[in-house]
Amino acid sequence: MSSLRLYKVLKTFLNHGLDDLIPTRFWPWYMRLWRLSLFWIPNRHKQKPRAERLRLALESLGPVYIKFGQMLSTRRDLMPDDIAQELTKLQDKVPPFDGKAARASIERSLGGPLEQWFSDFDEKPLASASIAQVHTARLKDSEVEVVLKVIRPGIAKVMSADVELMSTFAAIAAKVMPDGRRLKPKEVVREYQKTLFDELDLLREAANAIQLRRNFEGSDSLYVPEVYPDLCRKRLLVMERIYGIPVADVETLKANGTNLERLAEKGVEVFFTQVFRDSFFHADMHPGNIFVAYENPENPKYIGIDCGIVGTLAKEDKRYLAENFVAFFNRDYRKVAELHVDSGWVPFDTSVDEFEVAIRTVCEPIFEKPLAEISFGQVLVNLFNTARRFNMEVQPQLVLLQKTLLYIEGLGRQLYPQLDLWKTAKPFLEDWLKDQMGPKAMLRHIKSNLPFWGEKLPELPDLLYDNLRLARDWQQRQSQREQHHHQLHQQQLQKQSLRILAATLLVCGAILYGKVNVWVPAALALASAATWIKALRK
Repeated sequence: MSSLRLYKVLKTFLNHGLDDLIPTRFWPWYMRLWRLSLFWIPNRHKQKPRAERLRLALESLGPVYIKFGQMLSTRRDLMPDDIAQELTKLQDKVPPFDGKAARASIERSLGGPLEQWFSDFDEKPLASASIAQVHTARLKDSEVEVVLKVIRPGIAKVMSADVELMSTFAAIAAKVMPDGRRLKPKEVVREYQKTLFDELDLLREAANAIQLRRNFEGSDSLYVPEVYPDLCRKRLLVMERIYGIPVADVETLKANGTNLERLAEKGVEVFFTQVFRDSFFHADMHPGNIFVAYENPENPKYIGIDCGIVGTLAKEDKRYLAENFVAFFNRDYRKVAELHVDSGWVPFDTSVDEFEVAIRTVCEPIFEKPLAEISFGQVLVNLFNTARRFNMEVQPQLVLLQKTLLYIEGLGRQLYPQLDLWKTAKPFLEDWLKDQMGPKAMLRHIKSNLPFWGEKLPELPDLLYDNLRLARDWQQRQSQREQHHHQLHQQQLQKQSLRILAATLLVCGAILYGKVNVWVPAALALASAATWIKALRK
C-alpha cells in the first residue's frame, strides 16, 4: 500500500470526523496524541450525523469503499440501525473508463482483433459500475445483439491495496472500539474480500448465470439472458442483450399496463423458489440488476442480470429455515424457539420459554399488516438484538439470504405496498415442506437411488456371506477374550491369596519368636518366603 494512498484514506476519514465514532475514553494516550498532531486535518462535517459522514467518506474514496459500504448496509446484525439505513443510499455508479482501453482488454482476452468475433462494437459504455463496465456489440456470425462486460484495468491491484488497508483498520478497530469483539470487524473485512474478489472472475459469473437460467428454463416468472461461454474469459463476459423496464421505474411499468400486484407476488415466489427448490439464489438483487419484460404486462416476467454473487444453502439449513418460516407464519413462536435450539443456532441450554416470549414480542405486532406498514429491516434488527441477548452467533451461510430478503422487501414495497406477504409465501413453503418430507419425497429418494442399488445387488450374497463369517469370527474372538479374561482373573485371585498367606505366615512367625523353639518361627519365615516367591511367579 503506497504511503500516498494511506494518507489520502486517513485524511478522508478525519475530514469526515470518523474518529468521533470511537468514544474518547477508548483511545489510548498515544492515539490521542497522534490525532492532536494532525491539527491541519479538521472535521469539516461536524454538523452532519455520524451515519451520513460515514457514507460521504466511503463515496469519496471510490468504488472499493462504496461496495464495502453496500455490504455493511446488509449487515444489520452488526451495524447500528442508523448507519445501516444510511449506507443503503450508496449508489453503484462510477465514471466509466476509456472505451479504447475496454477494446484493448477484450482483444487481449480473446487473443485477436475484436472484429474477428463482433461487429458494431460501441466504445461508449452502456453502463459503468465499480468493478466492470458494459459495451454493446453484435455477434459477427449471427448478428445477435450482445453485451460485453469488461473488468476495469488495474482494479485488482487497487482492490488488493485497499482491502489490505481495510484489514489494518479493522484490526485496530477490534482493539479500541467498545463493541469491537461483537462487531467482528476483521471477519467482516475477510467476508467482503472474498465476495469482492469473486466478482473479478467473470467465468464464475458466467457459470452462475448458466445455472440460474437452467433452473428457470421455460418459467413465466424469471428470464436470465443467454451466456456465450465460448467467448467468455476471466476478464470478459459475453451475454445476450436484453430490453426491459428497470424495476425501479414504476411510472413506466404503469404506463406499460403492468399488473404490479402480480409482479410483486412473483418477486416473492421467485425468491422462495430459488432458495428452497434450487438452493441457489441470486444474492445481488438490487433494482439495478432487475428488469421487467415489456411483453405480456398482465402476467409480467422478471429479467435478472449480474450473477456475480449467488448464495447456496445446505439441506439441513434449508429445512430448518423453511420450518422456521412456516412456524413464523402460523405464529407458533415456541416452534421457532425450539428449531433455533435444535439447529444449534442458539446454545443448547437456552430457555425455550424465555426465547419464545422474546420472539413473540418482536414478531406479533407485524402480522395482518400490508407490506406498506411493515419494515423487515426493523424486524430483522429487533430479531438480531433479541438473538444477541441469547448468545446466538451470526450464521455466515444466512448472511446473503438476509441481504436478499431486504432487497425483496424494498422491491415489494416499491411495486405494490398492499401486498400480503404472508398469504403469498405461506402456501409455497407448506407445499415445499410436504414435498420434501412426505411420501412423495420417500419415493423420489428411492427412485434416485435405484441405479446405485441395482449396481450393488449382485454383490449382496457375497456381502451377506462375508458379514455372517465376520460375525462368527467375532463371536469366536469374543469367546476367547472372555476365557482369557477369566484366566487372568483367577490368576489374580490366586496371587492375592498367596500374598495374604505369606503375610500371615510372616506375622505368625514374628509373634511366636522367643516364645517357642526357634525352629518354628524360622520354618514359618521360610514358608512365607516360598509363598511370596510363588505369588511373584504367578
